[in-house]
Amino acid sequence: MLAATAAAVALPLLSAPAATAAPTTATPASTSWSCPDKPPLPYKVHGTNAVTIRSKATTNSTAVGILYKSHKFTVHKTTHRAKWLYITDKNTGKKGWVSGRYVYRDVRMCLD
Repeated sequence: MLAATAAAVALPLLSAPAATAAPTTATPASTSWSCPDKPPLPYKVHGTNAVTIRSKATTNSTAVGILYKSHKFTVHKTTHRAKWLYITDKNTGKKGWVSGRYVYRDVRMCLD
């Protein structure tokens, strides 16, 4: 009796169709944010009140200015993984490199 019950339970499992993964759609490489209807958040200074602007993307390079938390700035380019960002401080006009440890964008979570 026990064998018959086990066989009856096993039959539906054996005859069930194989599961298939649904096709996925990749996000286009040109999209730089996850919410297509929302622009990316601006870069800001985080975790400190000011960041040193440097002549090169290294802590050993010459300091050319200070980027304060309250200043607006433009990011022109970044190094690999945004460890350093080349910026222009709109308040002072200074251009140079700042550490990506302190200057980055906040993230936005988009739910469907």
